[in-house]
Amino acid sequence: MNKAIDPASAVRALTLQQARNLHLGAQGLLQAPRARATRKRLLAAIERMELLQIDTIHVVARSPYLVLFSRIGAYRPQWLEQELAAGRIFECWAHEACFAPIAAYSLLRHGANPRETHWAQKHARRMHRDQRAGMDRLLEHIRDHGAVKAADFDQPRKTGSGGWWGWKDEKRWLEALFALGELMIVRRERFQRVYDLSERWLERVAMQTHEPLDGAPLDAEEIRRQQILRAVRALGIAPAHWIADYFRMGRRIADAELEPFVADGQLLRVAVKGWEEPAYVHPDHGVLLDRARRGRLRATHTTLLSPFDPVVWHRARASALFDFDYTLECYTPGPKRRYGYFVLPILRRGQLVGRLDAKAHRAEGLFEVKALYLEDGTTIDADLIDDLARAIGKCASWHETPRVIVGRCEPRVVARLLRTALRSVGSSRAIT
Repeated sequence: MNKAIDPASAVRALTLQQARNLHLGAQGLLQAPRARATRKRLLAAIERMELLQIDTIHVVARSPYLVLFSRIGAYRPQWLEQELAAGRIFECWAHEACFAPIAAYSLLRHGANPRETHWAQKHARRMHRDQRAGMDRLLEHIRDHGAVKAADFDQPRKTGSGGWWGWKDEKRWLEALFALGELMIVRRERFQRVYDLSERWLERVAMQTHEPLDGAPLDAEEIRRQQILRAVRALGIAPAHWIADYFRMGRRIADAELEPFVADGQLLRVAVKGWEEPAYVHPDHGVLLDRARRGRLRATHTTLLSPFDPVVWHRARASALFDFDYTLECYTPGPKRRYGYFVLPILRRGQLVGRLDAKAHRAEGLFEVKALYLEDGTTIDADLIDDLARAIGKCASWHETPRVIVGRCEPRVVARLLRTALRSVGSSRAIT
């Protein structure tokens, strides 16, 4: 049974906005970046989040690129692939398909992984049972001929001695062998995965980073312990039932499991006014917690978020923290969509104030705001409109689509105000 804390009597009780600011501070979204983006800051942003979810939809930027832009500002997208090729990050199945810092390799790739129920592993094990012969032949091909892409098998080849099969089988097998740890992603070419044997990848990364990665595997208990601590640190603040989702750890975590963490000082237990359950903060955020409690943690950043940003990828958490009900609708049939295909949540000074349905037309240099929806109760004033215009303008410029057009807005008055504001924030943007 969960232990409730009475917020009125708790020494460390936070207001909801203070909890939001603590979360955003941990995620690197509290304030706008104060320095120019660098590869070092890109890597630090991934380390702070622990996981950078991968998705290939790119009506605006592909999700991992947009998540980083929200945190470090304008940067060169190729830096992400360069960090992967340099071995400073790697790809794995965690929350979903993700990039992760190389320091987390032993946690996410080795040993008795407690994520036995993750759909990627379950599917890969089933495929390996049913199609092992073909998968073994594919492994031998890679062993003999080197790294491959799924696109290498796009065209069916004639069967016979050493012959191959249709590309669809091989693409599935590559994905399954990656999920099982037999293959790793050594680099990306135009965002296409390039697969090679895990042992060759391990040897190369060890040489590049001067850190051995093939040590003794962690047992299931240690993996779970580390994932709990890392998830809480990445989230900034979290009730027990939010924690398991971050790394898709399987069974839900209860307060009783966290008692030893609190007793040992590995986690701090706090209360949030209005929440019946206690929440937890990593000691690394002790200073951040103290500043939040004293009202010294101010949220000033306004930016567009990816639908796969950690801030919104857990629907119940986004609702509890921000009173923001968000569902990605790209997999919903068009007539049933309420907001649009790939809608970007709008973060403004510590609150999620709306959502933006956008498309970057790169060939035309055009950033199209198809629709913008403000949350009910949002105060429409000059500061809000200016913040929105600057956030949209910066995002458009980073996409190399500096011309912005604004379509439907709700409330309707926002469209006119936003068009005017966009004209004033940069003369290079022709707004219609």
